[in-house]
Amino acid sequence: MMRTILFTLTFFVYFSLFSQSDSVNSKLHFSGYLETYYSYDLSNPTNHTKSDFIYSFNRHNEFNLNLGFLKANYENKNVKANLALMTGTYSNANLSSEMGVLKNIYEANVDVKISKTKNLFVGAGIFPSHIGFESAIGKDCWNLSRSILADNSPYYESGAKVSFTSKNDKFFLSALILNGWQRISRVDGNNTPAFGHQITYKPSDKLIVNSSSFVGNTFPDFNKQMRYFHNFYTQYLINKKIGFIVGFDFGLQQKSKGNKQYNNWYSPVLIAKYSPNSRVSIAARGEYYSDENQVIISTNTKNGFQTYGYSLNFDYNLNENTVWRIEGKGYSSRDKLFLLNNKASNFNFCLSTSLAVSF
Repeated sequence: MMRTILFTLTFFVYFSLFSQSDSVNSKLHFSGYLETYYSYDLSNPTNHTKSDFIYSFNRHNEFNLNLGFLKANYENKNVKANLALMTGTYSNANLSSEMGVLKNIYEANVDVKISKTKNLFVGAGIFPSHIGFESAIGKDCWNLSRSILADNSPYYESGAKVSFTSKNDKFFLSALILNGWQRISRVDGNNTPAFGHQITYKPSDKLIVNSSSFVGNTFPDFNKQMRYFHNFYTQYLINKKIGFIVGFDFGLQQKSKGNKQYNNWYSPVLIAKYSPNSRVSIAARGEYYSDENQVIISTNTKNGFQTYGYSLNFDYNLNENTVWRIEGKGYSSRDKLFLLNNKASNFNFCLSTSLAVSF
């Protein structure tokens, strides 16, 4: 971690000096983000870590940092480049399988325009995931915490991609070749490329329709099991005060190498948001996640992971760059996956608050 901090300081000092030129300074932008939080889980885990399927805001009964990063962005007509280095409980949980300082990279990528007349780019590096409507950055999401769907599909990815944006900005198309399912470094023994696509249609500022996929093997080649995954969502703003998001994940994975039978999992989610004015927002979420064969979420119980989730949060924008949030969130599962009063329970509830600042 110390090497990461020193590298970050060196990088920012270098570019601060380099950007004194007016021509460069106009293209180079620095930004940052900090999101602190406190969450109390009624399961009261003694190790202060929430259930294994929760990766964001996953620490119990302590004040902590979910995500903090410093970012440098360079852009001109033909080149886009991003470097962001991070810390927080999000990176500890989500990048636990990565090596060394890779755990502290939020993104590091470059896109190069390859057409004089079209918005056609080729890019490579570490990117935020092309899957889903929720990101690691809380202020960009309607709810304080992430859905089960988001926490258990990729937040980030590494690889190369080709992307195209139509001249009217209504269509975005992307094809990707990836190192794996939420991986920077490949799984040892895995030499199988993974693939993905993204199609986004935005006919107006009120409506977004998105389709994203992942196809690949997440195991060493000697135990190759193909995974096929699709995420769909649509976001619709009725007016400035009311909006909805509907999402659905569906996945298939081979039961064993060469097996023609597949295990599946799926998750529908519905979010509604009401903003009576520019400072206040209220969002409610209902979701269901079914992974009976424990492909993504392991429970070691008879019925696997079959769980409903529900949450309600209140947001208050203290100023243009700062938002304070409070959320109540509950789970109801078919099997007794939680603890309540030191006994196995089908139910769980937690109360969280966060303060996020972007600069």
